[in-house]
Amino acid sequence: MGDNSEDTWDDLRRHWEAIMALGKADPGGVFGMMADDMRSASWPEDLRNAPLIIDTDIGGDADDALAVAAAARCTSDLKLVITGDESKGRRARFARHLLDLMGRSDVVTVAGAELSDTPYFVVEHLIPQDVPAQSADIVAAVREVLTSTDGPVRWVGMAPLSNLAHVLAAAPEAASRLRVTQMGGALRYRNPERAEHNVRLDVPAARDVLAAVAVGHLTTPEFIASEVTFTPRIEVTQQSPLYSWLASSDAPRWAGLLAAHLDAWFSRFHPGSMQHDALTLSAALNLPFVDSDDIGIAMDDIGRTTASDDGVRLRWSFEADYDAFMAWLTRTLTGQPTSAAARPESERS
Repeated sequence: MGDNSEDTWDDLRRHWEAIMALGKADPGGVFGMMADDMRSASWPEDLRNAPLIIDTDIGGDADDALAVAAAARCTSDLKLVITGDESKGRRARFARHLLDLMGRSDVVTVAGAELSDTPYFVVEHLIPQDVPAQSADIVAAVREVLTSTDGPVRWVGMAPLSNLAHVLAAAPEAASRLRVTQMGGALRYRNPERAEHNVRLDVPAARDVLAAVAVGHLTTPEFIASEVTFTPRIEVTQQSPLYSWLASSDAPRWAGLLAAHLDAWFSRFHPGSMQHDALTLSAALNLPFVDSDDIGIAMDDIGRTTASDDGVRLRWSFEADYDAFMAWLTRTLTGQPTSAAARPESERS
């Protein structure tokens, strides 16, 4: 396993260095101007091989489970899964069951914050009784990951920001080490009377995280916002090639678990699952699907986010290559070329 971005990253770095050299040789020319622009932005931090922590409300909308499975499939850097908006520890138990079926017993699972008496949760019938309750010591688990490396640690937020805010408060030494990619927020939320889901469920936590960024404790996070992730172009339905593969009789047990999870979501809430969280994962893996830029963000008392020159500086998503992303997700989960996964089961070799 491992991210497949090493060649691309090294190639981009070589191109960057070549342009900088040309700019130095001809400071008044086109390459000189390009080099000036690139120098002001600097070369981005290389997070390849940095440990990966996922914070997820797995067990509701199935996009969380597909994202966790994709991470388990594509990178050995996945070290810890924390569950948010917990449902009496059942989210963590479901995550444990999924990871064990995938042969990833090395990934630690921890039960995080409980926020609601009635959270979205549809997989109670899919958790074997012999899966034990998981630890609830979030801070100890995060510190264990931090001690495993001298460098940064990636945090992929797919849930409300409760767990991240708790870690920043209880283990302030973690703030300078975490590199956060968070699904959430919206500049044009579909219901202008309320905030985006992950922010809305714990507005004080979201405000605490922005405050940590504002004072320089937390390195600028990237937010993959609802206006980019909420689209049928990344929706999995029972007609999707990916669903057909997951539900096929010869798919591995973990794939069948994901198909059953999707079925439960379809029957109880909605006939599709938009892959908000897997798209967020792809950004954290430095895959080239999401385009983001630095902007100022302000948050009101109920968690609605707006662009503001006086706001906290964040990386904010503006567009994505949906077709390329869905091809990557399908290929990552199925282990097959996209065209092969799309064929009916009877035609697969």
